[in-house]
Amino acid sequence: MEIQVLKKEKDLLEIKLDNLTIAEVLRVYLHETGANFAAWQREHPTKPVKLRVEPAKDKSVEKQLKEAIAEIKKELTQIEKLLK
Repeated sequence: MEIQVLKKEKDLLEIKLDNLTIAEVLRVYLHETGANFAAWQREHPTKPVKLRVEPAKDKSVEKQLKEAIAEIKKELTQIEKLLK
C-alpha cells in the first residue's frame, strides 16, 4: 500500500492512499476519536483516494491519527481473540 503526504500543516493533513477500505476505516475512527473533520474523496474509481484530516482543537494531526490507529488495533485484537 502506498501513502503519499499531499499537505501537512499544524491543523490539516491530506494524504493520498491507494486503498479505499483503509481510508474509510480511518475516517470512521478519526470521527470516533474526536477529529473535527475527516473525509475521503476519489475523483474516479481508477484513481487513488485523498483523505483529509482536521484534528480536534486540543490535538495535533499526528496525535489524532495515532489515537485512531490505536483504537483500530484494539478492536482488531478483540476480534482476533473471539476467533481463537
